[in-house]
Amino acid sequence: MSVTAEGLVPKLRPGVKFRFDAVRDAWVLLGPERLFLPDAPAVEVLKLIDGARSTGAIIDDLAARFAAPRATIAADVTGMLRDLAEKGAVAL
Repeated sequence: MSVTAEGLVPKLRPGVKFRFDAVRDAWVLLGPERLFLPDAPAVEVLKLIDGARSTGAIIDDLAARFAAPRATIAADVTGMLRDLAEKGAVAL
């Protein structure tokens, strides 16, 4: 995913759910026959994936909220989304 892909709207693929698992006391991304245990930064990104917000809007939100350089946030977010797309959890 490149910077020009910031207009894409990520969404969870059908059958994939993002929720808090009380047994594990952690956020999980559940897919058919798969379980992902995202780290804290990934959880913040996943919380913003609503099927309406663009990748650029997610980046802007996180950069403002964490007072971090936008370029750094953009690299992390696009890399994470690309990885989840390759694993079949997110559609771009």
